[in-house]
Amino acid sequence: MKKIKILLSVFILAAFFVVDSFAQKYNKENVKNEEEFKAKLTSLTKQKADLTMEAEQLEQDIEKVKKDKEALQKYEECIDELYAMVGATRADVENFRNAVNNLNGKIQRQESPKADRQKELNELKKNKISALPEFFDRVHNQMQRALDAWEGATKEITYTVVRGDHLWKISGMRQHFGNPFAWPIYPKQVFTIPQLTDAEKERYDRLRRNYKATPK
Repeated sequence: MKKIKILLSVFILAAFFVVDSFAQKYNKENVKNEEEFKAKLTSLTKQKADLTMEAEQLEQDIEKVKKDKEALQKYEECIDELYAMVGATRADVENFRNAVNNLNGKIQRQESPKADRQKELNELKKNKISALPEFFDRVHNQMQRALDAWEGATKEITYTVVRGDHLWKISGMRQHFGNPFAWPIYPKQVFTIPQLTDAEKERYDRLRRNYKATPK
């Protein structure tokens, strides 16, 4: 009986020790979890405060932007004021824009005479509307460069030879070169000479025999 009491006492003591150890471990884990929770809660509270502050600042910025926008002049009004500075209306600018596009097309296609295109461009340059940002570089620089680079193609003129004509005389005519030296015959120049028929030879021989030089 005594032995049983001893064993029971040992069992109770052991059970108490286990329960006590478990309780201590549980309390430690709870304390640790509680500390982590508090730390997390503190961090989230700070983030909330920061975000709230940022939101308030954004609201202030939005209000400021709205006020600034209301104070800004409308785009159409700015354009009208810009046109007024060069004494033009929207219709004037549209007409000028069409004239620029039309002339630019002629220059790109190299529609002769080149001198007329230059004259038209000079008239556009004189117009105050050409000072507007939309037109200035195009009219005063781009189109002029394109016109300067325009190499006019050589025109061929049809001329009907009359009695007494020769190269010296034809090249000296004003409607051609205006200079008799401009159409020379020089060594190694190649001509295509057609063959004469017997009838043609007879004809030209007869003309040569009957030819009489004009008295001086």
